[in-house]
Amino acid sequence: MKTTNKADIRSHCAVNYGVEIFGDRWSLLIIRDIVFDGKKTYGEFLRSEEGIATNVLASRLAFLEEQGILSRAPNPDDRRKDFYTLTEKGLDLIPIVLNIVIWSAKHDSKSYVRRSKAFLARLSRNPMQVSEELRALVRNGGCMFPESKE
Repeated sequence: MKTTNKADIRSHCAVNYGVEIFGDRWSLLIIRDIVFDGKKTYGEFLRSEEGIATNVLASRLAFLEEQGILSRAPNPDDRRKDFYTLTEKGLDLIPIVLNIVIWSAKHDSKSYVRRSKAFLARLSRNPMQVSEELRALVRNGGCMFPESKE
């Protein structure tokens, strides 16, 4: 069960705080889907290749919203659906996600990011610049790889 109350946090060690807020597998994958693929709806997240269960997805989206990582707003075209976007606090996770990408490309010979050699080379050369550009892009509703959106 995820911690939902800051008073329930086990310790105030900076690493522990991060792990308790965004350190589970699904939370980071939801953030990844927003940043890289531009996913915004429950249904789009549900179709991710990792196969998240519906109850887990609903729980993680609610938790990330409660923690101020995501914001939720009704889709103006279909009020039955909600759009999830990263808040400023959520956008602050982009450098972390990009560093995970760099680490994974280095240590996982089958990493998808290896297929995008130009992106990986640019990210490795100047991660802070890529991070700031990506932050601005996502803040304005864009994503890193719009062509991969379902």
